[in-house]
Amino acid sequence: MNTQPILEVHDLCVNYGAIRAVKGITLEVREGQLVALIGSNGAGKSSTLSALCGVIPSFSGEVKFAGRTLISAKQSCGAWEIVKMGMVMVPEGRGVFTRMSVLENLKMGAFIRDDKQGIEEDLQLQLTIFPRLKERLSQLAGNLSGGEQQMLALARALMSRPRMVLLDEPSMGLSPIMVDKIFEVIQTISKQGVSVLLVEQNAQRALEIAQIAYVMESGLISYSGEGLELIKDPRIQASYLGEA
Repeated sequence: MNTQPILEVHDLCVNYGAIRAVKGITLEVREGQLVALIGSNGAGKSSTLSALCGVIPSFSGEVKFAGRTLISAKQSCGAWEIVKMGMVMVPEGRGVFTRMSVLENLKMGAFIRDDKQGIEEDLQLQLTIFPRLKERLSQLAGNLSGGEQQMLALARALMSRPRMVLLDEPSMGLSPIMVDKIFEVIQTISKQGVSVLLVEQNAQRALEIAQIAYVMESGLISYSGEGLELIKDPRIQASYLGEA
């Protein structure tokens, strides 16, 4: 894929008090690329995503998105600014507004937009991609199943017309059938030209669909390469794929 990087991360560090959760990682995501970030619990994956989208502050490092500096020694953009630039995150645990309807949640995804016709067109598009949501538009989001809430979180993120989506553990706690559906949708999003950075504990599934993958251990990037090549790596098989 001969495209320009949309996300460039250089020597990013993230602290929680005296604990350094991310210890100087460097990675990139190119335009339209699907990149996976895998690793065990506590490796620093979710902290990385949270810092990239401005939810938690970084300690040091530099991050650029679409050529604009998000994080540097001199500045750090707020989460709402990053959304306006075109990067959104679907957090672990879905983060839907449980006391609002499915329709209200979807419209909240477009809060930065004022093109009513475009918003309505995108709403219909999401209901085509996620037909189960169309059947539940008036229901409270809190009454949906876990898989339906994950669909809603994805659809809500796409309502902002992002250039890039950060996904934090989208398959966590879902049935095998729903996991299949979620990974199918992630691939659909990528094929539409949206760049994706996927944090996922289901390493096998993540590596199968990722063009590029990074393996994170104890706050550092330990391996990187093409997803299908990393699946064949004996070290990755032993540590993350349950194979000796």
